[in-house]
Amino acid sequence: MTRQRIVVGMSGGVDSSVAALLLKEQGHEVIGLFMKNWEDDDNEDYCSSRQDLIDAVSVADRLGIGMEAVNFSIEYKERVFSEFLNEYKSGRTPNPDVLCNAEIKFRAFLDHAIKLGADCIATGHYAQIRTVDGVHQLLKAEDGTKDQSYFLYRLNQGQLAKTIFPLGSLYKREVREIARKAGLSNHDKKDSTGICFIGERPFREFLNRYLPAEPGEIWTLDGHKVGKHMGLMFYTLGQRQGLGIGGQRDSDGEAWYVAAKNMSSNRLLVVQGHDHPALLKSSLTSINLNWISGAAPHSSWVYCAKSRYRQKDAPCTISHVDSTSCDVQFAEPQWAVTPGQSVVIYESRVCLGGGIIQ
Repeated sequence: MTRQRIVVGMSGGVDSSVAALLLKEQGHEVIGLFMKNWEDDDNEDYCSSRQDLIDAVSVADRLGIGMEAVNFSIEYKERVFSEFLNEYKSGRTPNPDVLCNAEIKFRAFLDHAIKLGADCIATGHYAQIRTVDGVHQLLKAEDGTKDQSYFLYRLNQGQLAKTIFPLGSLYKREVREIARKAGLSNHDKKDSTGICFIGERPFREFLNRYLPAEPGEIWTLDGHKVGKHMGLMFYTLGQRQGLGIGGQRDSDGEAWYVAAKNMSSNRLLVVQGHDHPALLKSSLTSINLNWISGAAPHSSWVYCAKSRYRQKDAPCTISHVDSTSCDVQFAEPQWAVTPGQSVVIYESRVCLGGGIIQ
């Protein structure tokens, strides 16, 4: 094995800590790098970056590796958060983790690591990389419940060539056990959730600080007004909770779900019943495409796709593929296909790429 200089993105969590541990045990020169990418309202109420940095430094000390903290908050606001707000303003529901990975964790971070003389970078993502005939492939993780390839589909050949995912073959329970045996203080630390690098906070209150809310009316698809909404940006397709119209049910007593947003009339359109036809789509159009190998998939082959992270793989075909968009046809209708989210295409365990649902 060739000893390499590897910069590990360390968040203070157990996953990135074990990634650094495994690489150190393999004999590599490991440097930890903590990214601070959010400064607005960075206080004790919501933001845990101070504690995360303390945890990361504690692990670095335990492992005997160097540690650096870097601030990418300007890049984050320009490349990720501004797009996040633009999507919500347009009535779509973006996935900031996808853009955050492409623009911060595997671009700004990678560029900085190269300046530090790194041969490559590593993160605690649950995914795998293999090289076949000179082409770097992104594969699903062994732990299907933690697989994060969906969020990494915008990576390219140059980024994959310089990246290592040490946890790709491990299950989460194994990672925690490795951390516990190594005496890492964060071995049982709760996984982070919420907006990438911003964390958990009251979402409506947070979004309302950056975008003015425009309350409006809630209507059924057949033309009946049933309530009022707080602002279209606060709702997503398929949403059931928080509509404030729970008492208005039909004879079957079925719950209400968001079916569509009418931006011109500022109306939120709802239906009753989880399996209402308006919530099911057999096809979608995807834009802003990225194919990891650099080549688009064949139009005539059957693949699988995810139109949201926790969704099961759905058999599909792809057509009308060009440099800007493609159509995806599903073998079975998919529930709550949401504009602004990502559709990610797979061939067995290989993530081919994907795009933004239009």
